[in-house]
Amino acid sequence: MVYRAIGLMSGSSLDGLDMAFVSFEEIRGKWSFDLRHQQCVDYPEELKAQLAAAASLTPRDFIQLDHDLGVFTGTAVKNFIEAHTLDHQVQLIVNHGHTIFHDPAKGITTQIGSSAAIAAINSINVIGQLRSLDVALGGQGAPLVPMGEKHLFSDYSCFLNLGGIANIAFNPSIQEQQDLSSGASLQAFDVTVCNQALNYLAGLQGQAYDKDGQTAASGKTDTSLLTALNKLSYFANPAPKSLANQFFTEIIRPMLDNAQLSVADKLNTVVAHIAGQIAYAAGSFLPNWNTEDKKIFITGGGAHNTYLVSRIAAALAPYGIQTSLPENPIIDFKEAIIMGFLGVLRWREENTVLANTGASRPSIGGAVWIGQTY
Repeated sequence: MVYRAIGLMSGSSLDGLDMAFVSFEEIRGKWSFDLRHQQCVDYPEELKAQLAAAASLTPRDFIQLDHDLGVFTGTAVKNFIEAHTLDHQVQLIVNHGHTIFHDPAKGITTQIGSSAAIAAINSINVIGQLRSLDVALGGQGAPLVPMGEKHLFSDYSCFLNLGGIANIAFNPSIQEQQDLSSGASLQAFDVTVCNQALNYLAGLQGQAYDKDGQTAASGKTDTSLLTALNKLSYFANPAPKSLANQFFTEIIRPMLDNAQLSVADKLNTVVAHIAGQIAYAAGSFLPNWNTEDKKIFITGGGAHNTYLVSRIAAALAPYGIQTSLPENPIIDFKEAIIMGFLGVLRWREENTVLANTGASRPSIGGAVWIGQTY
């Protein structure tokens, strides 16, 4: 059975709306995919500023922003479909939305970008609100991608996404799961901030991002700041766990602002922090890693930061873990691809999220907006 979907992803680093048109095929329980077209659309500066400040908006303005982002997204999808002559080929649009609030301990996760508006503009069925049910069941609602990694990238056991937030997942193969104790299976959690912090610091020098990590590489690690970052209570918490955008804006950013250091030294120190926390997280999987060939599959915008990746590789080396990067389209669009896949699973009424998030049970996440009349 073949399904054709457009997956949409808006990351916490506000680097744009990722769109991926993907064909998914299932044969006797084995899934494959073909990434046929992809595009990242930059947010207009006004919309980007509104999204950055969304948590402090009045209720009415917040609802208006939800609608406006949905219209922007729906229009971007319509233009994408027209540009690639995809009329009557897209069966589903799967909208992750842009996360504003995320506090699973209080049962809250909020992604905006009206799926109803997207469905109305495109007259195509839309699936959204992919995290809500998992959080309602007591889960973290994040990371959301391990189900896709399990089925679409089954050659790897460990996955690292370097987005606005760095998250990691250990997803043993079927053979490995058979050899593990009953409690050893898919594990996934947010590790720490990533591009949120790196792009913020680069922005202090008028740059959208630190290309190849050149500025970070020119700086030095400050032991005092590094120690303070590593001592934050989140890192001592056991998994499952997840981070809200406010972890950066309310905790990390003030620490960076108050540090009397050059931007280069701050960047270098944040890179050291990210690499160290990733190594600690990946190392925690070692007892369950039933293979001599230990590789971690790295995607996300941070995978283009060669200095960051080199520091991560150096931090992982003592554990015998190697890094592996796919081709560029997968690096940049893996999450959008997986959003499309989760929408397909939702349409089939199959689990989209496993209970590894801390939820009381697996769930079929996602709400459906019917874009067509029948």
